Amino acid sequence: MATYTARGGKDTVITSEGKRALLREALLKLGGIPKKILVVPPDITRLHSNAGELTQILYELWDTANGTTFDILPAIGTHAPMTEEQIAEMYGDLSKATYHVHNWRTGLYHFGAVPSELVQEVSGGKLDYSIPVAVNRRLVEGDYELIISVGQVVPHEVIGIANGFKNILIGTGGVETINKSHFLGAVDGMERLMGRTDTSVRRVLNYAHTHYLKPLGILYVMSVMDADPSGERVMRGLYVGDDAQTFETAAELSRGVNMTFLDAPLPKVVVYLDPREFKSTWLGNKAIYRTRMAMADNGELIIIAPGLREFGEDAAIDRLIRKYGYCGTPAVLNAVSENPELQENLSAAAHLIHGSTEGRFKVTYATEYLTQTEIESVGYQWAPLKEVLAKYDPETLVDGFNNDDFFYISEPGQGLWALRSRFDGRDL
Repeated sequence: MATYTARGGKDTVITSEGKRALLREALLKLGGIPKKILVVPPDITRLHSNAGELTQILYELWDTANGTTFDILPAIGTHAPMTEEQIAEMYGDLSKATYHVHNWRTGLYHFGAVPSELVQEVSGGKLDYSIPVAVNRRLVEGDYELIISVGQVVPHEVIGIANGFKNILIGTGGVETINKSHFLGAVDGMERLMGRTDTSVRRVLNYAHTHYLKPLGILYVMSVMDADPSGERVMRGLYVGDDAQTFETAAELSRGVNMTFLDAPLPKVVVYLDPREFKSTWLGNKAIYRTRMAMADNGELIIIAPGLREFGEDAAIDRLIRKYGYCGTPAVLNAVSENPELQENLSAAAHLIHGSTEGRFKVTYATEYLTQTEIESVGYQWAPLKEVLAKYDPETLVDGFNNDDFFYISEPGQGLWALRSRFDGRDL
């Protein structure tokens, strides 16, 4: 287990040529560029991760070395399969690559389970089930010389800080792996997890990797992204390795560049959801997750969502969200105890907990495709998209405070905003 590349800093900018050199260096340390490669990058919902360009560079290195197989398995987890247009926008024209679609319900390889004793321990006794470990069968049976996981290290609502082993175990994971790990994070408390690496869910995934995935020899390519003063996305760090320590090193930088600490709570926050990335509240509720630790009591969160068309990325989960709504943790837990359909879809239950403000602040969604009736039926307030855009034009707003009137966030998936008092530096 080793780190092959670790370059990064708060003021570092890694150019395209720098990325190419670092990836080539890492592959050479492994013995050269393999002929048969499987790359597992995120999908269009992580458009700003730079994983698209990193995948392109890996492809070019492979092609130059006269490789024979370059397969791509987007780590979509529970998300909808990518369209041809999304593939082209995310990864460009990789003419010799073959794309595969992950289905979290079928085509899985089942390893074993994370024991209930560990789940009980990390959850503080709140849960005592085991968590089966399954991933896409292609990772185990695909006869590749190397599997490369590509992704972004950034604060995350389910696991604390995303990427590392999560990209494989969740991004290409099976139903029970995803359901039970997500529910663990929700029950443990998302505000206890976000921005941290030593979390209940991370411990579970680390166990699964050590006991089941380690023999696959997966190489993890992890970016840390930031915005420069002009607002342009830049890479602050690139870390390549096959162990937990490589991820921890990247996570430390991510905390330094992707977390915004505030001294006072925010009474009004406006968030814009890029329609290329966000078509459901399943994803769009990142606007809630990433700001909740900064929101003032009785504050207002306005979410501008021009691409929002549904609640769940999956038809079954969409139905459950519409049926139960974002009704708060006690009500969701009660619904889980009484309804087998939620017991069988714990990731949906976890999402309903994550998406609730527990009545502490108000959420207003500005949409075009989802109606007022639909938005209000799940527990949020609604406003006409055109009316809100006329008042809050993303083309003229700047990230952060705007005339002390409200706080604006253009890319909620790229960070975490929280009161400084929530993080004293000793519990990260």
